[in-house]
Amino acid sequence: MIYFDHNATTPIDERVVEVMLPYLRDFYGNPSSLYRMGRLVKSSLETAREQVAALVDTQAKQIIFTSGGTEANNLALTTVPACENIAVSAIEHPSVMKPVTKNKLQNNYSIIPVNSHGMILPASIEALLKQPESPTLVSIMLANNENGVIQNVKKITSLLSDKQILVHTDAIQAIGKIPVSFNDLGVDLMSLSSHKIYGPKGCGALVIEKTVDLDPLLIGGGQEKGWRSGTENVAAIVGFGKAAELASIELKQRAEHLQKLRSYLEQQLKTISGLVIFSEQTERLPNTIQFGMKGMDGEMLLMQLDQKNIAVSSGSACSSGGREASPVLLAMGVDNSLAKSAIRISLGKMNTVVEIDEFITILKTIVTKV
Repeated sequence: MIYFDHNATTPIDERVVEVMLPYLRDFYGNPSSLYRMGRLVKSSLETAREQVAALVDTQAKQIIFTSGGTEANNLALTTVPACENIAVSAIEHPSVMKPVTKNKLQNNYSIIPVNSHGMILPASIEALLKQPESPTLVSIMLANNENGVIQNVKKITSLLSDKQILVHTDAIQAIGKIPVSFNDLGVDLMSLSSHKIYGPKGCGALVIEKTVDLDPLLIGGGQEKGWRSGTENVAAIVGFGKAAELASIELKQRAEHLQKLRSYLEQQLKTISGLVIFSEQTERLPNTIQFGMKGMDGEMLLMQLDQKNIAVSSGSACSSGGREASPVLLAMGVDNSLAKSAIRISLGKMNTVVEIDEFITILKTIVTKV
């Protein structure tokens, strides 16, 4: 199979599997236990915490392990009491957008618009600050999971730094692909996930500035310094740590490889008449391309590619009422019919030029038939 959906999940690295296996077979102790095996497991957990912290240039004590990116995003939002205001960008992942718009904060939120390239402009942040009630928290993803657009989060935090407004960034798609520094970005909260960097599923983290006060989602035994109760998934956390270590070591090599592949893929896509690459002129993740063609149905194209053993992602999502265009593309002002045709290609470290050539040949055949 040609796998072009690494923004959805990455295959687990064999080196990660190797370090996880002992904690599934032999070192099964509870890290909260005081006897030798418990202490040993606890030490391994703390090593992983250091590895994850190093990937994003922060201290280990600021890492809270969670069950994944969704929990990390939801936990970050608990810093905002229901009676206060929160502002999120129009292109956030559903694990940020849905809790804000449909749960306890539904009457107290603002949406920050993006331009036609998917970027948040400083003027939009300045307009936000002129509202009668300034937000308590602003949440802006570092890199978008659909079009790969990288936001200037550091610039945004500089505009908010004197306003006592907390800033959260979902960095789940960014880590392992571009350099990410919690300290340099100036944010207060940052969400991470293991399975986007060739680690196991079911493990993530929230990075928290020391002065931030959280309201835990899970209350119980007081694990993770009381911020996230529940016995830690040690094997997955150890795997996350190893994946983070490898991502740090191999970051430049991976990024250069992905950038070369993406450039080549874009050149080949441009030979197809009527094809539009979204956010083409904007700084994006080195592995991500989202494109569309009027008159095409994105999900039907996805299924036709799947029949040819090629895995990609559609820019649209199914709902009970039928297909809906990507909210991200609609927020960018993309025409509804074009947005419904969207396909996302997200490359990985094992992809090759040969795979791209095969994909382009098959894609052209499908498009010609349509």
